[in-house]
Amino acid sequence: VGGVGGAAATYLAAAGVGRLILVHPGDLEEPDLNRQTLMRPDRVGRSRVHNAADTLRAHHPAVEIVALDRPLDDEAVPELIARADVVVDARHNFPERYLINRLCVRSAVPLVVAAMNATEASLLVVRPGEPCLRCVFPEGDPSWEPLGFPVLGSVAGTVGCLAATEALKIAGGFAEPAVGRLIHLDLWDVDLRALRTRRDPHCPDCGPGPQ
Repeated sequence: VGGVGGAAATYLAAAGVGRLILVHPGDLEEPDLNRQTLMRPDRVGRSRVHNAADTLRAHHPAVEIVALDRPLDDEAVPELIARADVVVDARHNFPERYLINRLCVRSAVPLVVAAMNATEASLLVVRPGEPCLRCVFPEGDPSWEPLGFPVLGSVAGTVGCLAATEALKIAGGFAEPAVGRLIHLDLWDVDLRALRTRRDPHCPDCGPGPQ
């Protein structure tokens, strides 16, 4: 429920999803406020995910909001993913993204991966049988600095809104999600590209071998 996930959660709740499960560890810090619009400055030092849940409940009381202040390797997370209609990944590092990717692939749950860095944003939709995150980024990105990249709140919000739209397409069964493509958007000069992806037959997450 940071800058990207908070925007996605906002518009999923606004669309009236029946149940929204938020998983995010840790407490709110003052630098988070430049992009995390579900947060309040008077709640710095409190649980970030419960901050987000309180805001969403206030605006959308008909939506059931479940908030878990836990890391993604918590034992409850695999079961939550297995029972979901769609998962939005808005984490900031590849190890956690790979974990979410594996759990979604194993449970055949559609996944929307959303990421940003400075003015750039990326979006990948993974459905069963389609190229997964590890197919596209088999070794992550050696230059990626998970806690050191610049964050512009409006960019995080933009990709979060795109992620919510893709998740709603899947959950609502309308339109065609952007599967089989890596969507790359650079807001520096408003350049959008859709790059075709392909499955890796030897992918350790979605390939035919042991997973």
